[in-house]
Formats: sequence, structure tokens, C-alpha cells
Amino acid sequence: MASTCEASAVHSGIAQIALKLFSADAQAADPAVTKIISILLLCTSTFFVIALHYVNKEWKLGRDIKLSLEALFQRVPDISGSINLPKVDGNDEKQGGTVNKPLSLIDPASPSLVQCYSPSSLSKIGTVPNLSATEVSDMALRSKNAQQVWKSTTFAQRRRVLRTLQKYVVSHVDEICLLCAKDSGKTQVDALLGEILTTCEKIRTLLHHGETWLERSPREVNPMMMHKTAYVEYVPLGVLGIIAPWNYPFHNMLNHVLSGIFSGNGVVTKCSEHTSWSSMYFHNICRAALEENGFDPDLVQLCTGMAETGKALVECPHIDKIFFTGSPNVGRHVMKGAAPFLKPVVLELGGKDAMVFCNDVKLKEVIPWAMRGCFQNCGQNCCGVERLFVYESIAKDFINGIKDKVASMRQGCPLGD
Repeated sequence: MASTCEASAVHSGIAQIALKLFSADAQAADPAVTKIISILLLCTSTFFVIALHYVNKEWKLGRDIKLSLEALFQRVPDISGSINLPKVDGNDEKQGGTVNKPLSLIDPASPSLVQCYSPSSLSKIGTVPNLSATEVSDMALRSKNAQQVWKSTTFAQRRRVLRTLQKYVVSHVDEICLLCAKDSGKTQVDALLGEILTTCEKIRTLLHHGETWLERSPREVNPMMMHKTAYVEYVPLGVLGIIAPWNYPFHNMLNHVLSGIFSGNGVVTKCSEHTSWSSMYFHNICRAALEENGFDPDLVQLCTGMAETGKALVECPHIDKIFFTGSPNVGRHVMKGAAPFLKPVVLELGGKDAMVFCNDVKLKEVIPWAMRGCFQNCGQNCCGVERLFVYESIAKDFINGIKDKVASMRQGCPLGD
């Protein structure tokens, strides 16, 4: 009896697909060849799927495609009509005159208000509430209640809020820079670099990487626990309390709000008493972005006031974690206030950032960087240069090259002439 070799229906079907791809006659193919072709095609497909899995795992191709489609087809609201930023003109500073004697932030006749002044001219630009401990607690409670709903939102919903903020910021660069210049005394170039650029980059980074960073992270287990699965899971903490400095009012306002709400938390910010006027407007941008997307704007709150207001925020039982940026001395008080509640704190305190110049540097190229490191934002910069170390062999040339540049600098109104 002669033996026969017949391909199964599965092998025949796969082989026909492969042969048709190469324009061969699928009906005339030998059954053995059909079987071999189908096996090779299955192996190739399996290898391709496995390779694609590991490529996607390493480079996150699926994530990038998803985010690209989301950004391309998702329309975000325009909140320009909901925000009324004050018009700032350089002539306002000239006409307002200059006060030679610094004025008190608290007027004894109105202790419930903080007086806001332009640091360039010391002209008064407005007032903000000097909040009590009770008012701070009420704000934190409102944020806590809103966070109970917000923590269940999807990352896509949170990205939509961030894109709404991004859309507003990039279309109102000039107005934001002017507000920062008037309230903190910096130049508009400093505001563009230190406020707008950094904030937009933070939004871009969170949009691209935020969900990946917060995904469940698997861990290896030992042989005794091989029947177990181990992983680290990130869940919203609750309500974050932020005590921000004055040097970058816009960035310091949005910096922790962006990461805080994206990770599912509520955020209560205590801004500096020296830049409260602009912070009120920047805070309204955050609230409008939430409200326009159908979420409770009470998720983010702003506390204005003096040291007592910051102290109340640290000791508030509705606050689950504290972020503080400032001096080491005040940082100790923050830790002391949070300790009875076992409340975690993150402290960004002072440093002594150094810049080192070796003897082979090209002075004409590095001196401008030394100037920027020391004097950008009048030196009020988290990573600003505080010490210059110069090799003795080039010290004289370095000093001669930089002293004229320093001598030519002048302080003045950033919105004036």
C-alpha cells in the first residue's frame, strides 16, 4: 500500500496565505511543502510577536501611539474666557512713582489683609486675605472632599486637564511673564526661561511619562514565595500641602499642582506673602482648567497670608504630606510641626552651589555662563551659582574679564526703560 502525505486544513490554509503573498499557485503545491511553509510562517509570526512585545516593553511604542492619537483627536477646551488676567503696562510703574522706604505687608488698620507691592518701585498693587488657621482647615477639607472623586479619574481624564492648562499657557506667554515681572521684580526674559519654559516642560513630561511612572511595578520573588506575586502599586496619597517661595511665582504655583493632581491628589498651596498678588491669578488658571473639564475646582486651593498661615497648613490634620522650599531654619520648624502627625515632609533647603573653572577653559566662552549662573533672577535661583572656584593660573584673567560685566549691571524696574 502506498503511503500518502496530506496536509491538515490548518496547514493548508496557512500555506495558501503564504503562497498567495508570493504569487505562487497554492493549489498545485505539494502537501509536504505546504506543511513546511505553514510551520515556517507560524514560527516567523511567533518570533515577530515576541520581538514586538519586548520592543514595546523597552521603548513603549504602544504608549506613544496611544498618546499621539489622543493628542491628535482629543479636543481640549479653551479657558481664556474664564480667566481675567490684569493688564500690566510698563507705564504703570513709571506713573506709580517709587517709594524709598519699604512698606509693611500687614497694615495694623487691616490685619486680615496682606498688602502687595511691586518690589521694583514699592508701589502698591493690591491686597490678598491673611488667612487664619480655621480658614486654612476649611480649604484643606474642601480639597479633601473633591479628591475623593478625583482619585478615581482615569489618566486620560487627567491628561485632558493638563492639556487644557498647556493650551492656555502657550497662548498667554506675554501676559504671564508681565505678571511675574511686576510681582517678583524679575525681567521678562527671566520669566520666560524660569517660569514658562520649565512649566511647559513639566506638563510635556507628565503627559508623556506620567502614566508609565505610576503603573504597577512588578518585583521578583524568592523560591520560597514562588506561589506569590509581588509588585509595587502607587495610589493617591490624599491632599498635599505646598509651601512655595517667591522666586518663581508661576512655576512654583503650577509645579506641585501638576504632579499632584496627575497622581490623583488634591493640592493646597501656601504661596509666598511677597508674590501673593500674581499667585491669585495663576491659581485661578488651575481651577478653570478643572471646572471646564467637568471636575470640582475645589481640588486645588490657595492659602495666602504670613508665617502663621504656613504653620496652620503644616499642622492641619486634613493635609497628608508637606512640601517646603526655603531656608534650613524654617525647614526645622516645618519638620517640628509635622512630627506629631507623623506627616511625611519633603524639604528643599539652601545649598552652596559651586562652579569650577579649570586652567584649560576658554574664558570668553565660560564667563557668560558664570554671569548667568550668579545673576539670573538676581541670584534667587534654586541651582544658582554661589561660589566660583578658579585655577590660580587663570584667576587674574578671569577677574579682569568679568569685573567690567558686573560693574555694568544695574538694578531697576523690569517694566520701565
